Amino acid sequence: MNATLETIYTDFHSKLHRFIAGRVPDPDTAEDILQDVYLKIHSKMDGLREKDRLESWIYQITRNAIIDHYRRARPQDELSESLASPPDDEPDAVSQLASSVKDMLGCLDDKYREALELTELQGLSQVELAERLNISVSGAKSRVQRGREKLKGAFLDCCHFEFDRLGRVVDYHPNCEKCAGKQDDCGDSDDEC
Repeated sequence: MNATLETIYTDFHSKLHRFIAGRVPDPDTAEDILQDVYLKIHSKMDGLREKDRLESWIYQITRNAIIDHYRRARPQDELSESLASPPDDEPDAVSQLASSVKDMLGCLDDKYREALELTELQGLSQVELAERLNISVSGAKSRVQRGREKLKGAFLDCCHFEFDRLGRVVDYHPNCEKCAGKQDDCGDSDDEC
């Protein structure tokens, strides 16, 4: 290829300067970007094979340099302490609900309550649960899954939940005595709260 940096400078300098100045309001910044463009052209000039594509190649480098400038200039504010984590003196919704789980487990049928207590609270695997209860592994898995569904249903029936976009609980409003922190029995005859 016959194009040299000197010929590129002669042929394109004023055009590139106007192009950049039309997109970057600060003249000093526009000049800095133009110098970066020349550096990139110089370092990558050996990779250009087709002379008829020289102008589009130069403008692509220039557009990318302008985009890079705006990406670097974007403010990177740090999160304030209040947004970084929930305050220690105010427990989050999940922590508040955690204290109600044991009470709500008492509302489940014994087989589901036992399965959840052994797996979720005591840390047994579902295989170990099957061995302890002398049931099949698929039966243990089914019992744990149904227990989770019943527990979730009990919470959803008695409380109003707000979820984030990932489905995590961010707030809740208790409508029953169990979730409000009061100790009482379930009150329903069908063993659900």
